[in-house]
Amino acid sequence: MTDVFLLLSGLLTGAVRILAGLILIHRLLSVKKPGGKSIAAGLFGTMALTVLMSLLHLPDLCRMAVEAVLISFCTHWLQKADLRMSLFVSVFYETALSFWQFLLAAGLGALFRAQDLLSPQTMAGQGAVWLLHGLLAALAVYLSQKEIERKTAFRAVSAAALAGFLAVITLSEQTVLDIPGDTLYMWTILSVVLMMSVLVFNINRQYEVEKELAKLKSEQAELLERDYTAINRAYQVNARLFHDFHNHIGVLRQFLIHEKYGDAVRYLDELQAPVQNLTATVWTGDETADYLINSKTAAAEAADIRFQVQVEFPRHTNIRSVDLCAILGNLLDNAIEAARQAPERSERTVSLTIRRIHQMLVIKVENSFAAAPVQENGELKTTKTEGGLHGWGLKSAQTAAEKYDGMVQTSVSGEIFRAVATLSYEAEEY
Repeated sequence: MTDVFLLLSGLLTGAVRILAGLILIHRLLSVKKPGGKSIAAGLFGTMALTVLMSLLHLPDLCRMAVEAVLISFCTHWLQKADLRMSLFVSVFYETALSFWQFLLAAGLGALFRAQDLLSPQTMAGQGAVWLLHGLLAALAVYLSQKEIERKTAFRAVSAAALAGFLAVITLSEQTVLDIPGDTLYMWTILSVVLMMSVLVFNINRQYEVEKELAKLKSEQAELLERDYTAINRAYQVNARLFHDFHNHIGVLRQFLIHEKYGDAVRYLDELQAPVQNLTATVWTGDETADYLINSKTAAAEAADIRFQVQVEFPRHTNIRSVDLCAILGNLLDNAIEAARQAPERSERTVSLTIRRIHQMLVIKVENSFAAAPVQENGELKTTKTEGGLHGWGLKSAQTAAEKYDGMVQTSVSGEIFRAVATLSYEAEEY
C-alpha cells in the first residue's frame, strides 16, 4: 500500500514540477505559453521517469537531471526558448526545489521534533513534500495569470535565495534533529550557488536587452540613413534652384519683354518639375520631417495608393528630428508596403494623422492590407521572407517613442490596420 501511495505521489508531484517549470520559463524567458503538445510531452515524460525510478530505485539526483532535460526539451522545441538559457533555468529550478524541500522538511522537523519529516519515504515526509508542491502549484497559477516586471521578479527570487541561505545557516545551529554535517555543508554551498545563479541570470538578461537595443539602434540608423539620403537630394535640388535663381529670372524677363508667353510658361514648367513633389502643404515645422512626409506621399502615389495627410504639429518642442523621422519613416514604410499588396487599386489607402492634445503628440497611421497581420508572442510577425531589416520597423519606432515616455500600439479594425504612436513633449522657447 505504501509503495502504491509513493508511486501516485511521485506521479502527481512530478506533474506539478513539470507544469510549474514550463510556466516559469515562459515568464522568465518571454517565450510562448505552454501549449497542449508541451504539456503532454512533459506529463508523459515525468510519468515514465517516475515509474522507471520506482522500478530501478534510482537516486533523486537522476530524477532532477532528467526532469531538467525534459523541461528544457519541451520549452526549446515546443515553446521556442533558447536551449542554453532554458537548460540553465531548468537545472537551477530543480536544484532550488530540492533545496527548499530539504529546508521545509528540516524546519518542520525541528519545530515538531519529528525526525521522520526528513525522509520522503515516510508519511510525515510526504506531508512536507506535498506542502512544498502545494505552494509551487499556487505560484504556477499566479504566474500563469499575471505578468511580473523583471525587476520585481529579480528582487523576489533574490530574496528567496538569501532567505534560503540564512535558513540553512540557522539549521546548522539547531540540536533537535540529527542532520549530518556533510549534508548541511552541501546545502550551504548550494545556497551560495543559487544566489550566484540568480545574479548571473539577471546579468545575462540585461546583456540580452542591451544587445537588442544596440541592434535596434543600428537598424534605426540604417533606415534613417536611407531617408536622409532622399532628403539631402531634395535639399540639393532646392539649392541649385536658389543658386541659379537670378539667371532664371533674367531668362523669364526676356521672354516677357518679347511677349513670348508660351515660352515663359514652358520654362516655368521645366523649373517646377524637379520639386513638384516637394511642394505639398504638409508642414510640421520640422524641415526634415516635412520632406520625409512628402517623399512618402510621392512613393505612395507612385504605387497607386491614395494617401491622406492631416497634420497639427506643435512648434519648438524637445522632440528631436531623428526620433520623429524614426517613427514616421517606419510607420509609413510599413503602411505603404501593406497597402501596396492590396489586389485592387481602389482599395489601396494610407492615412497619416498628427494631433497634439495638451502636452501629448499623437501620430496615427492607418492603411489597408491584403492579409491581416499575424501576432507571435504578443508581437506582430513580419510577412516578408527575405530577411534583412524587415520586422524591425515597429521595434525601432517603439524605441524612439519610449524616449518621450510614449509607446506604439497597433490594432486591426475591419479592413484597416492602425498604428498609433503617443509621445509626451515639452515646449522650448526660442
